[in-house]
Amino acid sequence: KLCEEILNILEKDTKTSCQVACLEALRILSRDKTVLVPVTTKRNMQILMRLAKLDTVEDPLEKVSEFPVIVEALKCLCNIVFNSAVAQKLSLELNLAAMLCNLLKKCKDQQLVGDIKCFDLRLLFLLSLLHTDIRSQLRQELQGVQVLTQALESSLNVRWTEEYKAAEDRDRPPLSLQETDCAIEALKALFNVTLDSWNVHSKNESHQFRYMAAILRHCLLTMGPTEDKTEELHSNAINLLSNVPVSCLDVLISPSSQEETDIKYNGMNMGAIQVLLDFMEKRIDKGSSYREGLTPVLSLLTECCRTHRNIRKFIKAQVLPPLRDVSNRPEVGTTVRNKLVRLMTHVDLGVKQIAAEFLFVLCKERVDSLLKYTGYGNAAGLLAARGLLAGGRGDHWYSDDEDTDTEEYKSAKPNINLITGHLEEPMPNPMDEMTEEQKEYEAMKLVNMFDKLSRDELIKPMGVRPDGTMAPLEEAVSQYHTNKQDSSDSD
Repeated sequence: KLCEEILNILEKDTKTSCQVACLEALRILSRDKTVLVPVTTKRNMQILMRLAKLDTVEDPLEKVSEFPVIVEALKCLCNIVFNSAVAQKLSLELNLAAMLCNLLKKCKDQQLVGDIKCFDLRLLFLLSLLHTDIRSQLRQELQGVQVLTQALESSLNVRWTEEYKAAEDRDRPPLSLQETDCAIEALKALFNVTLDSWNVHSKNESHQFRYMAAILRHCLLTMGPTEDKTEELHSNAINLLSNVPVSCLDVLISPSSQEETDIKYNGMNMGAIQVLLDFMEKRIDKGSSYREGLTPVLSLLTECCRTHRNIRKFIKAQVLPPLRDVSNRPEVGTTVRNKLVRLMTHVDLGVKQIAAEFLFVLCKERVDSLLKYTGYGNAAGLLAARGLLAGGRGDHWYSDDEDTDTEEYKSAKPNINLITGHLEEPMPNPMDEMTEEQKEYEAMKLVNMFDKLSRDELIKPMGVRPDGTMAPLEEAVSQYHTNKQDSSDSD
């Protein structure tokens, strides 16, 4: 009843202060799903849309006194759309997304409309998240990618020096809290709208994604008002970069000039890539929520390294520098390599796979190079999944530049344990003092133990096929003998 009465008052022309008070009350009530039935009707949704200035196509936002009403109406719509499936369907029927895009265009050149812009973007994010038809409408009919990219650009105050390159000002102040929140909402909405965008089919699409990637590069080099807000901003930028076709990610690096960042490689500015690496290490050190917090940045770095040679070589120089000290196991220590190798045996399968894949790509998908840095034990899961237990390399082509081993590694290499990946002191052979009868007894004892475990189906003996994949031991042995006979030169 209270909701209905509030909406009846809002339908009439009342004072601004009264409208704000009513909308504030409705915003609080709209958090409760059980009272939303009277609100989620076509008439009442239209009342809120009118108050949010979504029904006026041409009129500019001029009356500053009306701004609090617009903001509160947008907040109410955010709550209602989030909590009601009926409201989500009505939003499509009432063409709410198109009206929000139109309001967003009005906000572009206005100074005092930060809150309006922020909640407009949040509502677009919720609609694109909760209703796939609205997501398609934004992408195909409303030029949503272009509209949202422009909103992101204005929130970050981007100044262009050339195509796909924003000005870098080391002394620029951090973004304000309002600018940061607007940028975050734009990034989240763009993420939804650009899902499934791996294939670029036209020159215009390619330009749009390169333009977006250039803004995201600027975003990575931008600081928010606090450390937490900066991390949130960068996290959402990384999520969106994961949707950008990998062929367009070359704009993350650019030819470096003297006055720019000191982070260079082969004459290229690597500032944004360094931010990604620092972000990755920070998320590893956090020690929790790896699947949500770490896998997006690891996946992005993996794809960048697989496609762009300069990025791969820059990252490898930091993550997998030439080995000198091999006295410790690869997973022991505080370097980035140690941290990533530890993740290769993580309990979460997705985290384990992407960490191993990242290191494998840095090694140009060469098994011998991966084993050098990680040890066979840590890499066995990846190699088994990829059918590379017999050695070799992956399917992708990489440049032929060879890795150079240090003198320290070459001298230690003969004594490195291939399983653990580190230098071990030679251990005394326990069988040296055994008689032949004792050796035979211990061997048979071991065979019987394995046989019992196998018959009780507690374990299943496996072998490696000639092609490097795993198979039951009997099958692997028979294939090995077959291949040996086929390759024999005898008649």
